[in-house]
Amino acid sequence: MKYMATYDLMETARNTNEWMGATARAMASYPMFAMTMSPMLALTAAWGEVTERSFARMVAKPDWGIRSVVGKDGTDHLVDVLPVVEKPFGSLIHFSVRRREPMARKVLLVAPMSGHYATLLRSTVSSLLPDCDVYVTDWHNARDIPVSAGKFDIEDYTLYLVDFMRALGPDIHVIAVCQPAPLTLAATAYLAGEDPSAQPRTLTLIGGPIDPDAAATDVTDFGRRITMGQLEQLAVQRVGFKYKGAGRLVYPGLLQLQSFISMNLERHQKAFSEQIMRVAQGEASDHDAHNRFYDEYLAVMDMTAEFYLSTVERIFKNGEIAKNEFVVAGKKVDIGAITQVAVKTVEGEKDDISAPGQCVAALKLLTGLPDSKKASHLEPGAGHYGIFAGKSWRLNIRPLVLNFIDANSPKKPVIALASSN
Repeated sequence: MKYMATYDLMETARNTNEWMGATARAMASYPMFAMTMSPMLALTAAWGEVTERSFARMVAKPDWGIRSVVGKDGTDHLVDVLPVVEKPFGSLIHFSVRRREPMARKVLLVAPMSGHYATLLRSTVSSLLPDCDVYVTDWHNARDIPVSAGKFDIEDYTLYLVDFMRALGPDIHVIAVCQPAPLTLAATAYLAGEDPSAQPRTLTLIGGPIDPDAAATDVTDFGRRITMGQLEQLAVQRVGFKYKGAGRLVYPGLLQLQSFISMNLERHQKAFSEQIMRVAQGEASDHDAHNRFYDEYLAVMDMTAEFYLSTVERIFKNGEIAKNEFVVAGKKVDIGAITQVAVKTVEGEKDDISAPGQCVAALKLLTGLPDSKKASHLEPGAGHYGIFAGKSWRLNIRPLVLNFIDANSPKKPVIALASSN
């Protein structure tokens, strides 16, 4: 499948579905059809509207949409998204709040690079902004990166995190969500060995596969069954001429999206059929719950082939992080070298992506860290999304994480926690 034709075939199918949706919506919406009493016309127009929007979102990078934040004085403060460090495969961005005094808590939110943009953490960022100075890793879509920029695998990813942490200084509190948890742990350990003064104060790992073998999921089962040769043939494609990254080998976002949807196919089918009925009955809106979720969920990005394949091979198959055998740039990273950074793990009881046990395994690897600097939390009834952006995050996990940050800071912040609904 490592040909441009297969990549362009998927894009052609997406484009065709978007066109079919737009055509159905336009044709069924002609005023002359209003004289008929057939409900099929309204349903056809509704199907077209939902289909067009869904397939159009698959190639559009969502906007952060965070315009302002309410300050402790009750006034609105505008938010600017500013680049701090810019690199070919990802940038460090800062949510700069105008007219606000420096915050006691400075947080680096490490976003996943697993098929979605960093904007997947929009609600997480919004909930932290009233109480923290927030920085986020903004990973770039591989299809837009020229081949001349070189490779990007999990070692490069880890070194990017090292550079981001160094740029922000030792007063930073790092929160890694899902996929980057093991590599963020490795980046912290790398700093512990190479540049101890640049280590963050705290590290919070949320729902990440530190030890994938600790608890089986569909993801880990798939990783065990398939060989690397099979995976390369099935998953890797070459970017077509439409994009700047023409010729780059990638794991396409559209292919990843297909995998995401297949894991909960019935739920997604029900959600779309219900949305079509709401549109037909005039009960849907541009920013209703369905569109808010799927506008983000369907917006996917390509990963470099070397990053995807090295993640599967080294994190899931070989368990290099779990066995403390990870190597970066020819140097073995010893997780036991972390002796000063307070580490907390967060898991969801019903997480079907990174099941309970996978993330908390990090604490056993921290042999040089005293127990007083280790913490863990298992959120009852929470799924994967809920532990970083859902109700569980807003009502319970977020306050716990901020309290953990405060408990391991030199002095207690004077800024009170903002209420969260």
